[in-house]
Amino acid sequence: MASAGQHDASGGIEVGLVKPGDVGGGLTKDVRHGHGRMAHNMSSSSLRKRSEVSLFSTVRCRFLRRLLANLQEIFLGTKLFVLFPAVPFAIVAQSYGFGRAWVFTLSLLGLTPLAERVSFITEQIAFYTGPTVGGLLNATCGNATELIIALFALYKGKIDVVKFSLIGSVFSNLLLVLGTSLFCGGIANLRKEQSFDRKQADVNTGLLMLGALCHVLPLIFRCGVTSAEQNASISATLTLSRICSILMLAAYIVYLFFQLKTHRQFFESQEEDEDNDVVVHEDEAVIGFPSALAWLVGMTIVIAILSEYVVGTIEAASDSWGISVSFISIILLPIVGNAAEHAGAIIFALKNKLDITLGVSLGSATQISMFVVPLSVIIAWILGRSMDLDFKLLETSALVFSILLVYFILQDGSSHYLKGFVLMLAYSAIGTCFFIHRSPDENDGVDVDALHAILRS
Repeated sequence: MASAGQHDASGGIEVGLVKPGDVGGGLTKDVRHGHGRMAHNMSSSSLRKRSEVSLFSTVRCRFLRRLLANLQEIFLGTKLFVLFPAVPFAIVAQSYGFGRAWVFTLSLLGLTPLAERVSFITEQIAFYTGPTVGGLLNATCGNATELIIALFALYKGKIDVVKFSLIGSVFSNLLLVLGTSLFCGGIANLRKEQSFDRKQADVNTGLLMLGALCHVLPLIFRCGVTSAEQNASISATLTLSRICSILMLAAYIVYLFFQLKTHRQFFESQEEDEDNDVVVHEDEAVIGFPSALAWLVGMTIVIAILSEYVVGTIEAASDSWGISVSFISIILLPIVGNAAEHAGAIIFALKNKLDITLGVSLGSATQISMFVVPLSVIIAWILGRSMDLDFKLLETSALVFSILLVYFILQDGSSHYLKGFVLMLAYSAIGTCFFIHRSPDENDGVDVDALHAILRS
């Protein structure tokens, strides 16, 4: 079977499916064997299943055979393929005016397998571009769902939804994903020593603390002014947030250089066999480069469509379910949007491979905090929207204490189920807080003055 980009006898372009083991064309030995795999890719691959390429071998038309095999690899090469029907159902529900809550729910379910497939496609592209470009793709597309949702919310002026969803994603990765993984891994490995390399965890927690500082400064700046200086304070807080966002993006760029070049060994993940002998996991490309690029563009467009549905129907879902927008944005959106990545982290924790689990949870939290959040502030600046880094006292305090809790739990380089249980309880406490708390604009039409009069009587 020819490699991607070649032409068949009829002059048509190959669909780009590459037969397993036939990856020599255009791929260097360093890409195939010379480097370990990043934790994010290792986690995503845990939910994949190898498709039977020979399923369409009896089809006579060469182009059709390759096309069907390509479609099979994309749509049946994941254990989440059962959720793909939610994508057309969401589009139909939106087009024919079904209930807005149904559109919201179907869109969220449809985003789950799409996020996993984007991770798969970027990994396929990395086979052809090399580990550095592949790492950059992973660094920008690893949280594509959150970024696209944030962009649509910014475009529609829903700044609070942007802030809630992004900080909720950090909470989810730091407390829910890591906590569930450590708890399940501890239960499954009660009689085994659970340890991990602290180097990667220290790097990520340091960056997370820098991000928290950039959130705290605008909050302190706003709270430290008098009412007479309030208008000037708003403008100054916005300016401070934009400057801090530029500094955060600079830190993230240096972090990428640190991760992909100078200290790559901190972040590489190697698999271990049952005898604890380190072996390099040998993979091969199963989709050609042109086809992978086309699929990446196509799935990004579909994610954008579903993200627009989510942003446009979140208030309707809030009213229908009787749940605040803040709770939906902080708790529900991150859980459903990153379900595939989260499941992969738990699977590797069950196998006592905590370095991969920490790489997934802390790496994703760092990417959101130091890349997606400041990028959203800069894009809002370009769009003329007033988004700052002041995430209010409740959200910022919860963020700081979450990072500190994770730091202290990971400081000894070992794990057991109690540590995971503590993180899970912390996430439950934060979730309960936002379930009860409703912002002033979420009073559902309640007459506050009348309510106060009733209470006084």
